[in-house]
Amino acid sequence: MTHLRVDDLVSLVERSTPRLGSTKLVAVDGPGGAGKSTLAAQLAAACAATLLHTDDFASWDNQFDWWPQLERQILSPIASGRAGRYQRYDWDARTLAEWHDVAPPVVLILEGVSAARAAVRDRLSLSVWVQTPPEVRLARGLDRDGDGSLALWQRWMADEDRHFAADRTREHADVIIRGLANCPPPETV
Repeated sequence: MTHLRVDDLVSLVERSTPRLGSTKLVAVDGPGGAGKSTLAAQLAAACAATLLHTDDFASWDNQFDWWPQLERQILSPIASGRAGRYQRYDWDARTLAEWHDVAPPVVLILEGVSAARAAVRDRLSLSVWVQTPPEVRLARGLDRDGDGSLALWQRWMADEDRHFAADRTREHADVIIRGLANCPPPETV
């Protein structure tokens, strides 16, 4: 096991090969509440990368089936050297919100549940999995979304478990990061 810091991940990104046209696509994946958003924001700042969240596409009612929209609106245009454009989903209003333009970046970080799914694996320059115990993830989710969201979180986590088992996402990750400061250091695979 090797201890990886954000600087170490930046080095891995720098040494990687663009596989989405001329863009290096980096996925930061793992279950809800694992710490993906925090890590991805730090990595994006350090790499001067464009950061895109799967939460801008997903919803409580559409946990995984939004992928074709991401492909059509963002990944395909960027692979062709064109700008992408998508309409963000607003979780509070439970409706589509404002539009966002995404120019083809040098590095695009796709962060969120299922960001490193099999459908995109061949175009990833780097895949990072954030591993955090379920009880910690649930506590974080309830802290953010309120105790009234317990049933939603329980369903969400069960659906994630099924998805990740079938997709074998963690097994295909290039880097596995422990999502807790008091856990053993991250490992590289």
